[in-house]
Amino acid sequence: MDAFAVSIGLGSKKTVGTLKLATMCAIYFGLFQGLMPLIGFIGGKGVLVFAETYAPWVSFILLLIIGIKMIYEALITGEENVPSHISHRAMFILGIATSIDAMAAGFSLTLLNVNGFLACAFIAITTALFS
Repeated sequence: MDAFAVSIGLGSKKTVGTLKLATMCAIYFGLFQGLMPLIGFIGGKGVLVFAETYAPWVSFILLLIIGIKMIYEALITGEENVPSHISHRAMFILGIATSIDAMAAGFSLTLLNVNGFLACAFIAITTALFS
């Protein structure tokens, strides 16, 4: 849901280059939403406590920084400044921020009798399609 909401937010501000933006969202969000649970799955139970404790805070801090930057830019310029393109760096940060909690979910895959790699592939494809 995080990646979907961010994709809608980014798309609502674009008037040109929407196909490129949609492709970037699908690639970045799909990749990170599939990669983070895979890291959690491979990492196993040893890091479970750390990820469950700190992953929401890392997401919160990243999104807070992005939000503060947006508010600062809106107040300083006085008018909304819509960038002509979204940088790969910004997409990378958004990809991590929207998917870091999925790493903790990946740990739960080790407790289930499922193929974690297949589950992560389905997560990545579903996220890419909905982004």
